Amino acid sequence: MDFFTPIVDDPYLFGQIAAANSMSDLYAMGAKPLTALNIICFPVSCHPLDIMEAILRGGYDKVIEAGAVVVGGHSVEDPEPKYGLAVTGLVNPQNLVNGSGAQTGDALILTKPVGTGIIATAVKGEMITVEDADQAIKGMAALNAPAAEAMLNVGVSAATDVTGFSFLGHLYEMLLSSKVGAEIDHKKVPLYRGVKEMVSMGMIPGGAYRNLEYVRSHISWQGKEEEKEDALIILADPQTSGGLLVALPEENAEFYLKDLKSRGSEGHLVGRITAGKPAGKIKLF
Repeated sequence: MDFFTPIVDDPYLFGQIAAANSMSDLYAMGAKPLTALNIICFPVSCHPLDIMEAILRGGYDKVIEAGAVVVGGHSVEDPEPKYGLAVTGLVNPQNLVNGSGAQTGDALILTKPVGTGIIATAVKGEMITVEDADQAIKGMAALNAPAAEAMLNVGVSAATDVTGFSFLGHLYEMLLSSKVGAEIDHKKVPLYRGVKEMVSMGMIPGGAYRNLEYVRSHISWQGKEEEKEDALIILADPQTSGGLLVALPEENAEFYLKDLKSRGSEGHLVGRITAGKPAGKIKLF
């Protein structure tokens, strides 16, 4: 189950993004979504119901796109709108993917750019227009289905979806549970358009600082000192409906990237898994 407050003004897009985000955990495990229950909080006394209808329609369309069905839901009157889904999925136990199987030498591939929290903060601060944020909005509304299907096709060691805990936070979770470390080239981590510019203007969500505070002691910075803080805060940015971070044998990485491309999706080789002493250590360069 996952739900949150609006990240965009358009209610239909909000519904799509919230639904895509809710199904990401299933895709990260290699599961196919089956059913979804709406969870919506809405101020019916002060906003027209057609706004709520548009939110639900956005979620419905995204669930149908995923090949699942909406089987009901629950609504609560609330001064602040919130929406998401409780989802179920199906996976063959032999194909189940979790975040604890990363192996030394594995390649690390990320399937969506990062920076949605920064872009959303900039939109709210009226530092960029919705049109300027179009790339990030489309990315958040995109399902992780192609990444999951390609993942099962090639076979991977571990995977996690990248959401509110940020790229660094979810990577750290994977490393700690797998008892390994990682080397990441921060310049190879894809960013949504405008992210660096917005960081330089201070458009940084509070969650990014909290995420960075949690993981900073596990990071060994090997890059240029003048790039350090901006790079760290971007990689600690809380994501909404982010991509999958996939660990897989290095010899399978190119096939996975080509398979993603054939499905109309993308992937970026951002680093590799290293021996973990101590587990969870992240070398950034």
